Amino acid sequence: MSKQMTNDEKLKWMTETPVEKLVCKLAVPTIISMLVSSFYNMADTFFLGRSSDSVIATGAVGVVFPLMAIIQAIGFFFGHGCSNYISRKLGSKENELAENMASIGFFSALILGFVLMILGLVFLEPLAWALGSTELILPKAMEYMKYILIGSPYMVASLVLNNQLRFQGSAFFAMVGITTGAVINIVLDPILIFKFNMGVTGAAVATIVSQFISFLLLIGGIFRSSAIKIRIRNFKPSFYFYREIIAGGSPSLCRQGIASVATICLNFAAKPYGEVAIAAMAVVSKIAMFANSAIIGFGQGFQPVCGFNYGAGLTKRVLKAFWFCVKFAFVFLIFVSVIGVIFAPEIVNSFGNGEEVGEIAAATLRYQCIVFPLNSFIVLSNMLLQTIRKPVRATILAVSRQGLIFIPLVIILPMFMGLLGIEMCQMFSDILTFCLAVVLQIPVLRELKNENKKINA
Repeated sequence: MSKQMTNDEKLKWMTETPVEKLVCKLAVPTIISMLVSSFYNMADTFFLGRSSDSVIATGAVGVVFPLMAIIQAIGFFFGHGCSNYISRKLGSKENELAENMASIGFFSALILGFVLMILGLVFLEPLAWALGSTELILPKAMEYMKYILIGSPYMVASLVLNNQLRFQGSAFFAMVGITTGAVINIVLDPILIFKFNMGVTGAAVATIVSQFISFLLLIGGIFRSSAIKIRIRNFKPSFYFYREIIAGGSPSLCRQGIASVATICLNFAAKPYGEVAIAAMAVVSKIAMFANSAIIGFGQGFQPVCGFNYGAGLTKRVLKAFWFCVKFAFVFLIFVSVIGVIFAPEIVNSFGNGEEVGEIAAATLRYQCIVFPLNSFIVLSNMLLQTIRKPVRATILAVSRQGLIFIPLVIILPMFMGLLGIEMCQMFSDILTFCLAVVLQIPVLRELKNENKKINA
């Protein structure tokens, strides 16, 4: 799509191009962004696994991971909340409302990011204990967390900019911002960790420096693309706009927020089995995130198509795009599952950390791979519900996989199955979440189908 495309031209492109071609065109940059971003998230774990105190350092990253999930939750809350609204309003040609929402979402996220930074730095040690740190891990967890908190304002704002670009069909500029930052992080990690012997501190500094560069590039992308520009004069907060952000963003907030709580519970469940178990869970979490990131990226290519066409009343195109994405994702995840099951030991051992960590991580990864294909329907259903403003259903589904279902399981299963219960927890959670997704999604799909019949009549 041309960066000079007007709003009317963009609307025509989004509502008349064959949905399969449109989704794939929009999905390619988002898939690349998600894969590179996930690899970027794995980089700290990968390189620290080769350091002199690999288990403690990897455990520290695993402890701080829930905090990073909270930072992401805030970014996705404002990013998805304002961007869902923007795509619908552009679809219905209400451009002024879309312009106001773009600035409100961005500046609100930036302000809340500064609040999180200040509170986190003030309560640094209690926060590290609350996230599931052990005495051995605590010093390195605090050191890593300190720098992550310093970068939290622009990390949150970057997610808002990324989503605004995607939902307006300017995914290429979002990809450039995210992938450039990721590459810089991957380059800086070994330099700071090994060459300058900074260890965990080097990993954290590499992360916040690369995130800041991403932020600057995303700002540039907003002003170079056809996306709505961020302007302080359009920052006009009101109950109406925040209500819409809550409706569109609460599923993302709950999904990411509950994932943070789930990781904390996982860390506490693994504590009786020592730092080795915590490190193993950290490794598998990063690998699973990487595997799912391609499907999330593909779904992100679907969301602007869904938003524009739903806003324009073209429900037939919404349904067609949804089922195309589900089928494609299912086939892809079958391939990923087979690779994961067969090569689990080789994959987890590439992170270092020793044989004991590798054994626990390989078993955990294999159990998760068995049910990976179910995520095709779970992820795409959640994205559809969120984009067409079904906040209750979207939120319930969003918090289930790693919240309403996962948290009780990670508490209960170890009581009866020990470490095996921890290893199998995500597998059982995915099965139950898929069943819930079917129950929540089928009535909505019928509703869209009936709306399409009425329009045709």
